[in-house]
Amino acid sequence: MNESAAPTYLLVGGAGGIGSALARQLAASGARLVLAGRRAEPLERLGLEIGAEWTVLDATDAAAVEAAAVAAATRNGRLDGIVNLVGSILLKPAHRTSAEEWRATLAQNLDTAFATVRAGATALAKSGGSIVLMSSSAARVGLANHEAIAAAKAGVIGLALSAAASYAARGIRVNVVAPGLVRTPLAAPILASEASQKASIAMHPLGRLGEPEDVARVIAFLLDPRQSWITGEVLGVDGGLATVRGR
Repeated sequence: MNESAAPTYLLVGGAGGIGSALARQLAASGARLVLAGRRAEPLERLGLEIGAEWTVLDATDAAAVEAAAVAAATRNGRLDGIVNLVGSILLKPAHRTSAEEWRATLAQNLDTAFATVRAGATALAKSGGSIVLMSSSAARVGLANHEAIAAAKAGVIGLALSAAASYAARGIRVNVVAPGLVRTPLAAPILASEASQKASIAMHPLGRLGEPEDVARVIAFLLDPRQSWITGEVLGVDGGLATVRGR
């Protein structure tokens, strides 16, 4: 691919489980990447592996995310998309969720999504592009003990739909990917026991948990400028969890 024609993407939370899979897929296709996140070591390691830039930031800081997006566009001469891959998992009923846990869940999932939309609206204003946010199947179907995370991820969907309407005239597409349970380091505590793994698998009608690559392929699809007529969509990548009932 001609380097000047290579798309450039900012991946916020790009060194996580799904983020790493996405970064490797995009790099293999010839895209230029800027990885962002809280910890320098995994960002540097992945950046060196795939030849990507990287920057340390707090994704709940909207000004920092916007500055990273503008800097990425300036250094590379273009920015074609931005993805928020930052998130958390909290499995507790409401009466056992502390105020601190509630606020932290909103910050890690909804505040970071808002910061990504705000940054994308600025950095993509002239040329258009794609913003992809992460929700969850828990926002689309009632699951016990998911109150805080389901509320935060449902907020991501509302944010994306409104932003898709606000920025469509600028050529900015805003879409959401809503995974089921995926085998990532974030999910490791949930899958620590064989019984928990079996119960989690049984919730997914296709009979398996997701792999990071499953979700990454759909994010890459939404980033691709060839999908220029897709906006305001929520794509479930969840083995049927949110919409299908198994036998």
